[in-house]
Amino acid sequence: MSEKTEGINIPTSWRVKRYWVYALATVVALGLPWIQIDGNHFFLLSFDKMKLHLAFIQFDMQELYLMPFLLMIMFLGIFGMTVMGGRVFCGWVCPQTVFRVIYRDLIETKILGLRKRIKNKQQEPDMSKAENKVKKVVAILLWTALALIAGADFMWYFVPPEDFFSYLANPTEHWTLIGFIVGIAAFLVYDIIFLKENFCVYVCPYSRIQSVLYDDHTVMALYNPHRGGDIYDEHHNKLFTKEKELKAVTPSAECTTCESCVTVCPTHIDIRKGLQLECINCLECVDACTTVMGKLGKPSLVTWSSDYEIIDQKGKTQYFRPKILAYIGLLVVISIILGMMGNTKEHMLLNINKETRLYSTKLLPDGKVQVENAYEFLLQNTQNEEMDFFFEVIPPVGMEGKITIESPDKQFGVVPNVKKKKIVVLRTTEVLADDERKDTVIPIKIRAYAVGHEDKIVVFRDSIFIFPRADILKAAH
Repeated sequence: MSEKTEGINIPTSWRVKRYWVYALATVVALGLPWIQIDGNHFFLLSFDKMKLHLAFIQFDMQELYLMPFLLMIMFLGIFGMTVMGGRVFCGWVCPQTVFRVIYRDLIETKILGLRKRIKNKQQEPDMSKAENKVKKVVAILLWTALALIAGADFMWYFVPPEDFFSYLANPTEHWTLIGFIVGIAAFLVYDIIFLKENFCVYVCPYSRIQSVLYDDHTVMALYNPHRGGDIYDEHHNKLFTKEKELKAVTPSAECTTCESCVTVCPTHIDIRKGLQLECINCLECVDACTTVMGKLGKPSLVTWSSDYEIIDQKGKTQYFRPKILAYIGLLVVISIILGMMGNTKEHMLLNINKETRLYSTKLLPDGKVQVENAYEFLLQNTQNEEMDFFFEVIPPVGMEGKITIESPDKQFGVVPNVKKKKIVVLRTTEVLADDERKDTVIPIKIRAYAVGHEDKIVVFRDSIFIFPRADILKAAH
């Protein structure tokens, strides 16, 4: 997909390639919340049901220790992307940019014809005309509808679609959800229609971080002054306005001063000034110069390259340099840790607390003393269906079978996502210790499992069994 002009191949514009990326990102963002495997979502942070779904695995809120790793992956990924490709995230992935393209290029330009050309982003529509005022209102209404969809889509990552629409059927009971959707939509209307690219320039903190992350090999949209000529001095004051003035001083300069790279820029900068805070690496200026210079049979003066290659002319850009490899290494390590922690997830939750009474004793008819320890078990079934659970006690080596469960004496049902409290009593009629001075603390392990799923839904917890000292046993007789 390229156009040949006087011996120069003009490739498919970066703008068209960005549109394909935007379309893919939109499909993924809208479609991902609807995909379920065994009732679990790819990503869902449900404050309603206190659940985290990650990679189609369900975690309880007590397992939110995974979230810091997700945030580290996100930030390291964006920072690494910036070190390598500048603000490529802003121009190619950021929702702000995607939404602005949808509103400005699609709704205002292509659908309504409120703007004349996509290539001229500096000329605002003439709002003195009645026809344009009507078109503006229609554009706002269309974007408001899309903003509501975007707000709903955002909420689907916190309230899954299967619950979302049932909640909307009872709006009086879910004002918080509706408030979030309306609030997000109202912000998007203000941001995209009125604040526009000023959000990127003045509000977004990412632009302030980029200058710290850049190095000589960072790839960005760059004007080549060695070929095109210097348009600005070191103080960013413009030296020339027309081609003939430029060529009078620099006869070899190739820049035609057509300023196509300026008129097409969504953040209203002149790329010929050099690196600027407002540049979002959308590469619209590269497309504009490629088209103009291609008609002259020359390569573009604005390219996606690095200072090292274009400005300093020291050689080829080094993409996989130590800094980039370090980011990749960190991402791999954190991803492995996250995967290992995710695979060790427990499929049920169990907390064990011993009652304040250490033990109780009872003399049996056969003359033996029965010792009991009581515990409070707090159990939660984290699966999506009701299951039967039971426990068993694992005493130390040499005491097998000497400590048993008195209560509960049979399996019991637990519904999903509800904490169930059970009083568990362990007993023994054996003499486990003979200490005259103090009670004996015996370490034990509790095995809790779902009946019929013992190989998967099972947890082990360490606890203690307290055996009374010898004089208390004698007194029980």
